[in-house]
Amino acid sequence: MAISSTQRLPVLPLPFPVILLPTARLTIPISRELAERLQAVLHDSDSNQPRVIATVPVPPPPDPSNVSSYPPPLNGTGPVHGTAARIVHLVPVRTLSASVSPHQPYVLSLHGLTRIRLAQPLDLDSQVADSLSERTVHHPPADQTPSRGAVETFKDAALRLLDRLAKDSVQSQRKDDWLRVSVMVEDVPDHRSAWMADVLVAAINCAYADKLAFLAATTVEDRLRHATELFVKQTSISEVSQKIANAVDESLSRQQKEYFLRQQLAAIQRELQILHTTNNAGPGVPSGSPGLKIGGPGNEVDDDDQADADDLTDLKKKIEALEAGSEERKLGVREWKRLKRIPQGSVESGVIRTYLEWLTSLPWPSAALSSSVNQEIIKESGFLAKARAQLDADHFGLDQIKRRLIEYLAVLRLRAVTEAASQVSVPQQPTLQLTAASAQPADRNCARKGVKGPILLFVGPPGTGKTSLGQSIAKALGRPFQRISLGGVRDEAEIRGHRRTYVASGPGMIVQALRKAGRIDPVILLQVHYEIDKVGQSNFHGDPAAALLEVLDPEQNHAFNDHYINVPVDLSRVLFICTCNALDSISAPLLDRCEVVELSGYTYDEKINIARRYLLPKQLRANGLSESLLALTDSALLRIVTLYTREAGVRGLERALSTVARFKAVEWVNHLDSIAGTEGSDTMPKGWQSVIKEEDIQRILGVPRWDGEEREREEKIGVVYGLVVTGMGEGGLMPVESTAVPGSGHLKLTGSLGDVIKESGEIALSWVKAHAFDLGITAGKGIDPLKVPDPIDIHLHLPAGAQKKDGPSAGVAMTCALVSLLTGVMAPKDMAMTGEITLRGRVTPVGGIRMKVLGAHRAKVQKIILPWANKREVEHEVALEIRQQMQFHFVQTIDEALEAAFGKGVLGWKREVMVMESRL
Repeated sequence: MAISSTQRLPVLPLPFPVILLPTARLTIPISRELAERLQAVLHDSDSNQPRVIATVPVPPPPDPSNVSSYPPPLNGTGPVHGTAARIVHLVPVRTLSASVSPHQPYVLSLHGLTRIRLAQPLDLDSQVADSLSERTVHHPPADQTPSRGAVETFKDAALRLLDRLAKDSVQSQRKDDWLRVSVMVEDVPDHRSAWMADVLVAAINCAYADKLAFLAATTVEDRLRHATELFVKQTSISEVSQKIANAVDESLSRQQKEYFLRQQLAAIQRELQILHTTNNAGPGVPSGSPGLKIGGPGNEVDDDDQADADDLTDLKKKIEALEAGSEERKLGVREWKRLKRIPQGSVESGVIRTYLEWLTSLPWPSAALSSSVNQEIIKESGFLAKARAQLDADHFGLDQIKRRLIEYLAVLRLRAVTEAASQVSVPQQPTLQLTAASAQPADRNCARKGVKGPILLFVGPPGTGKTSLGQSIAKALGRPFQRISLGGVRDEAEIRGHRRTYVASGPGMIVQALRKAGRIDPVILLQVHYEIDKVGQSNFHGDPAAALLEVLDPEQNHAFNDHYINVPVDLSRVLFICTCNALDSISAPLLDRCEVVELSGYTYDEKINIARRYLLPKQLRANGLSESLLALTDSALLRIVTLYTREAGVRGLERALSTVARFKAVEWVNHLDSIAGTEGSDTMPKGWQSVIKEEDIQRILGVPRWDGEEREREEKIGVVYGLVVTGMGEGGLMPVESTAVPGSGHLKLTGSLGDVIKESGEIALSWVKAHAFDLGITAGKGIDPLKVPDPIDIHLHLPAGAQKKDGPSAGVAMTCALVSLLTGVMAPKDMAMTGEITLRGRVTPVGGIRMKVLGAHRAKVQKIILPWANKREVEHEVALEIRQQMQFHFVQTIDEALEAAFGKGVLGWKREVMVMESRL
């Protein structure tokens, strides 16, 4: 049939993504209204002529985010290119299938004939899909024979594409079809090559935009060129897709095999467990009883694959949540890529996964840290009052310590307020600069601008509240609290972490504490049984104390390097609190980073108040008693404190109160059993004694521990009592005993004494020999009291020989002991002394005055002899009630110390004026 070059045809818009090419067939559902219009067109047309309409594909509206997705119309208003199609069928759909839409009950079949071009572009705004308006269409000129080169290029591209499609086909019938088409392409004549191009483009699956561009090609040369480019593109896509599929199949084959084997193994083990459970079930136990869940649908072992996938998804989200541009994010992304390339069952996969879990679980700094909750707490107006109330609620006494902590918290508040004010007063920058700054990653130096302070080092005996003070500070600041035990640390890797090259490596204790805290600014307490002063010394495992330097140094810990994490960890916002019992064994560089805060111990009154407020209610709750069932009188508590627990802390007191509570718990249970009808009653049974008096303490706690020492402390020639500080930081009394034995004038020192204390004994003896005539020991000057009238040896002993003793504070006590031995004058038993002497007789100051004074007070000492240089420490550090109960003698020379020890005028000094004759 000959079609004129110009004619009027009804135009049918084809919705996206439907497109009809010449030589192709198309079947689409249509609405009832459109079907009625088409039937009218068919009825009006001549029965001898084919029923032809124009189909125009309507592209979707352009996407602003991707303007290059589809080519715009040629004239810029609407589509103009289409296909003249013959109506093959128009039938209603009569089926009960739910897939048929009630709004489109008809099916229209079309056969593409030739390309057409609308005289006027299709107006998409006024055009309705169900309309069939007649439009003037132009047909392209008659087909002309293309050039030989274009035909050969077209055939080569088509044959390559058909060969690739035949190779990629799984079904043999489909492969044969592509091969038959290849034969047709080889045999097609040149003037039919354009028709073959239409057939192939309509048969292959390509993009909508490519088909639309091919439909718009009017000349034969353009059509062959577009078809050739399209075939080359599809061939490349098919080759790359097949290559990727083969690579994926090869990589997944081993994993799939391993997966199938593991599934089979799990199924075999599940069946064996069911069989074993059934055989072992007794006659009264049904097989598959609830609670075992072996092989059942709810077994959590069978869901480990899904849980593993969920964990990997969460891990990926955590990596994406890290700060953009940060070192931890870059390292996390790199390790994640490695994890995806490694088979899931390999050992390396587990190592990388464990590392990523540690990396993503740590609290990393960010720009929003300055507005965290704890900063808001610090900036509140009543922050210091709340902190002081928190310290008073948790601790009784310790006024010096509380005052130092309040000063520390006040500095934190002032610095936080100052930094907040400086940020507000910064002038606004231009908008362009702000935008550029926001595009850059956050500056890590902002984390270093946080509020920092000195490293607090609590020094004191056990049980004095060092750990609980750290917890109180954490509560006041609103920060999480973590305690790190350094007891027995001998390896540097326990602090810095192990390198990832080692088996079962992991991060150090500092990083572990940060993960547990979940924040970058926790309060971390470094503590062990003997605390930080007992950390292992340098060995072949490294130096743990040197590793602590980087942790505790405020100028270095903003980039702490953990060997396992391998990313600088910011510790500048962490509040570190260290505890120790003594400062002797701490290295000097480590001590230089800390600010020492001493906790000497509690007085009797403080211990009684602590027992009333904290310890006794705690033991009542722990032993199931109420306050109405147990009460202690003040005299009973005083007896416990003075005769059973004389340590500096309150742990021994708590143990004694626990013994009392358990004793009364036994009595309460026996009392309930002996009286009928009292179980479950809230009323107090008759005959129950809830008050414990002073005379009941010995029956409960046994013989007093310190009562014997009080009786043994007596006035005796050659015996005085010195003040010492034990290795645990507690103050106490140390008797200095001396006796004279026949000998040759030597001094013998015993009691596990160190070199310093031995030298103090020799200095004391030399001073006594030099002043023997003045003291009335010898009849003349220059006479050795150890050789005249009878040669003797002096044995100086400090009891408790199993304990090591050393230190420059026993000179005064040794001198008084020697003077008492040689003069026969006794020192009072309620007097103690401390201080070091020189050969000139000067008394030099000593350390640990507050601990020594409290130890003397616990031992019921009434008079204390101290160096004059330590007077200020007593006035500032010793409580007023202690100073009022004791008598202090501050001396500058050993002469004053002897008069204070033995009484004024008792020794009878012979201070005669020496007459010097001039030799001139």
